[in-house]
Amino acid sequence: MTDLFTPMDLHGLQLPNRIWMSAMTRTRAELDGTSNQLMADYYAQRADAGLIVTECTAVSRQGRGVVGGPEIWTDAHIAGWRGVTDAVHAADGRIYCQLWHAGRVSHPDMRGGELPVAPSPLPAEGKFKFPDREVDFPVPRELAADEIPPIIADFAQGTRNAREAGFDGVELHAANGYLHDQFLQDITNKRTDDWGGSVENRARLILETVDAMAAAWSMERVGVRLGPSISLYGMGDSDPLTTFGHVVRELDKRQVGCLTMLEPNAKDLEKGVAIENVAETFRPMTTVPFIVNTGFDKAKGMRTIEAGHADAVAYGVPFLANPDLVGRLKQDAELNKPDPATFYGRGPDGYTDYPALNR
Repeated sequence: MTDLFTPMDLHGLQLPNRIWMSAMTRTRAELDGTSNQLMADYYAQRADAGLIVTECTAVSRQGRGVVGGPEIWTDAHIAGWRGVTDAVHAADGRIYCQLWHAGRVSHPDMRGGELPVAPSPLPAEGKFKFPDREVDFPVPRELAADEIPPIIADFAQGTRNAREAGFDGVELHAANGYLHDQFLQDITNKRTDDWGGSVENRARLILETVDAMAAAWSMERVGVRLGPSISLYGMGDSDPLTTFGHVVRELDKRQVGCLTMLEPNAKDLEKGVAIENVAETFRPMTTVPFIVNTGFDKAKGMRTIEAGHADAVAYGVPFLANPDLVGRLKQDAELNKPDPATFYGRGPDGYTDYPALNR
């Protein structure tokens, strides 16, 4: 019987288990977006994961949206990430780079005064967080149609850069209210051109980006992350089953390398999301490796794999606080308690200092 600890063949990449480390923003990169030794230590500590997916990584200066977040569009960025991938591989791990454009979820003060861009001039809900303050999101600048293909090209170049940096693959971040999600969902996309209106037009940015990333490497090495029930930053769609169903089926036609879908969290459920059981809803629509994320413990993960609702489970906060999460789950050992005060910040506190069982 297949369970969390069963090895998995991801298109020739041999994974020792189905316990993936989810992408999690940690803000420990240098302020110019360069990855560093501290990040190499952090990811290498967690190399027992079936697959590590990095925190969101900007493909361009325009795509920035996190102070202290990593980037991958300069030679220095590539070299910094090479230090990370070398450390993970030396620890017998496997690692994908999550490529990302923040879209409207950004602020001019971290972009040289330039407004964030979006499909439509609608500000994100919530606050943009600087290390010393929180501020309202500005009204973004609507992208002109001729500005969109260069963004797709940035993702293709980001894919080539990730391959040069030694990653085992890449993932398109098309969830959580960032640029590709903003184009997809009709609460944020009010366009009337070829990039808005119909489901096909709104999905176009995701699908053309995936095609460009695949051309830069191979479709087998491209993953996609979707969040049909995530309300973060004011996201939502009038018909999420149709909208996300279209994307999932189109990705299946392409046989994308893997697809990760987020279950709603407690805040999403409080707002009354339309799709509460994401895995059970979308798994029948696709034959590609299917990964679920958000709110899983060992028992729920085991049930999900054994029922065939997913091929792997991505864990976030549990990996953050437990560098040896796979071993702890296998032994049913107690988990470290995470410290939310250090989820974001600088330095090793709450980052590389969580103890392993053998320490």
